[in-house]
This record gives sequence, C-alpha cells and structure tokens, in this order.
Amino acid sequence: MIPFNKPCIVGKEQDYIQQAIAQNRKLSGNGPFGEKCRQWLEKRLGCEKALLTPSCTHALELAALLVDVKPGDEVIMPSYTFVSTANAFALRGAVPVFVDVELATMNMDVNLIDEAVTEKTKAIVIVHYAGVACDMEKVMEIAENYDLFVIEDAAQALLSTYKGKPLGTFGQFGTLSFHETKNYTCGEGGALLINDSHYVEQAEILQEKGTNRSQFKRGQVDKYTWQEVGSSFLLSELNAAYLYAQLEEADEIFHNRMKTWKRYKKQLESLRDQGIIAIQRIPEECGHNAHMFFIKTVGEKDRSALMSYLDEQGIMAVPHYEPLHSSRAGREYGRPHGENQFTTEEGARLLRLPLYYGMEKEDVEYVVRHIQKFFQK
Repeated sequence: MIPFNKPCIVGKEQDYIQQAIAQNRKLSGNGPFGEKCRQWLEKRLGCEKALLTPSCTHALELAALLVDVKPGDEVIMPSYTFVSTANAFALRGAVPVFVDVELATMNMDVNLIDEAVTEKTKAIVIVHYAGVACDMEKVMEIAENYDLFVIEDAAQALLSTYKGKPLGTFGQFGTLSFHETKNYTCGEGGALLINDSHYVEQAEILQEKGTNRSQFKRGQVDKYTWQEVGSSFLLSELNAAYLYAQLEEADEIFHNRMKTWKRYKKQLESLRDQGIIAIQRIPEECGHNAHMFFIKTVGEKDRSALMSYLDEQGIMAVPHYEPLHSSRAGREYGRPHGENQFTTEEGARLLRLPLYYGMEKEDVEYVVRHIQKFFQK
C-alpha cells in the first residue's frame, strides 16, 4: 500500500520529547522547545512575532480576535478551502463571503476581490493553496485602498515564497499548520505570525487566557492578572519538542519532498501534453514548498474511476475540499459572491497523489505507471 501521507519523522523527535520530560521538566506551553520553535520561525521568516498554537484553526481564531471581528462584518475568502478558514470568523458572527478560484492554481481569484468589497467588509483571508502563493502585491494594494486587514491562511505554505518573500509575512497576520499531513508536523499544532508590532502585546494576552502572564514571565509586571477575554491558545511543550526536531531539518525535508514533486511533474507531462490530464502549474513569481502534487481529470466521473483503479493497485490518491459555499453551514453562515465559474467544476476534477518525506523513487514510478495504464485502457 502506498499511503497518501506519512507523518514526517527525521530522527530526533523522541530524544527531544524525552528531554522535555526528564531534563527540562516542562510540559505546558511556551517552554524551552516552544521558545526555540518561535525563534526559528521569526528568524527564518522575518516576522515580528510568532506564537505557537494548538492548531492552525486556533491561530485563525486568534487572528479573528485581533482584528476585532464583530457580528455582521464580512470577511472575503475563497470557497475552495478547509472549514477552519470560515469557522474562525463565523464564530465571531462575521459573514464569510466566498469568492471563485482561478483555474491554474485553485487560489482565490484576486481580480474578483475588489468587486466583493462592501461597506461591511472587515478583512481579506488569503489561502495559499498547495503552498503556492496568491498575487500578494494585488491583494495588499486592494487592502490598502479599502483599509482592510489581510490574514494569510498559509497552513500549507511554510517555506513557500512570493517574489522571494515568505508567505504568511505580507498581511498583518499569517497562520501556519503543523498537522500530521503538513510538510513539518507535530501531530496537531499551528502558529500565528504577527507582522505588525502593534498587535504583539495583545496577542500574547489573548494567547494566555486573557492575562498578562507573558509580561510577568519577562519581569515586566510584578504579577499577572486578567486583562481581557482570551482563551488558551498554547501549544504543549511535548508537541513543540517534536516540531523543533523537524524545523532543524527543514531544508532536508524541503529538498526531499521537492525531488518527489519534480519526478511526478516530469513523468506526467506526456499525459498533460496529450490533453488527457492537467497537472499542477506554478507561476514564475512563486516559490513553492512541494506540499502537494495534484492532477485534474477531464471530469468527476474520470476522477472517481481513476481513484478506484489506483486503490485496487494499493495506491491511495484522494480528492480535496467540497466548496464551502455549497455546504449546509456555508449557505447558513456565509454567502457566495459573483459567478461560480471554476470552484465547483475544477474541484470535482482534482486528485491529489501520494507525497511525503522519504517517498521512494520506485513508489513514484509505480503511481505514475498505473495512472498511465488507466488512461491507456
């Protein structure tokens, strides 16, 4: 069986977890390994502050609190995304406004954002699908024109760039995921990237259940007290220990996954050139992180048949999101904007192929060979 994903393990994870337990004797959030992860993110990405959270979902919820989303506010986002992108703002009573994607990347079509803005719009949430950047120059220009917040859902995009700048560092806030399906993982985990220093102190307070405990730990106050309504947005030190082992080997993981991605691309180009499938395209200005390799079949029936055939050969290939605008909760809490030209149809054609750290060359060739056999039939 070739699984769709294998959680990444590089070798030091157990040692670091044991160190957290036996030597550091620190298991709750913001411990020594959490501090190392935070410093790594800040140095590597160049953000003002990085806060580790229990998940990317929590990071998005923290961002929603920081932009002070209120009931009735509107937040522009793609329909082709995970539910957490919308949930974080719907929880605060905001209305997700779903915008169509562009054909090539499955990212939100930034040319449709301008017309989606109303007097109720509070923020734009950008999702960098498959670790491939949106046109962030255009997004930031629109946000500046309308005085809107920009939050980058970079769950899949750690170490991806747009014109050389790391994703998650363009808007006021960026969010990362360290779920076991991501390139760098600790099982469940995330991070909030803060790119405007004005929000650092408030973010620390919200992360620590609404208290100024972080300031107390630094000796800035003589005791910590309840400052405002917050929650527990802290990643366990055990998760941080696992994560730090991965961050230390981030470049090795990056290059290993990229080899697999390039093998898929090279070996599937002939089917693309025959017009049998479409394969993932990376815009020239985007530096991606090999998070995903997807193909698109002619239609949904072909995708289902290909999935079944690959499953019979012991290969797990999977579709992705059901568009949020067509879901029950999406209809209740959000609204679509404009024409759904690509989101539904293109999403129904998309199939993600197995890709994980340490995937053998022979396994890639096995997957490709059976995709070719399927279409030869």
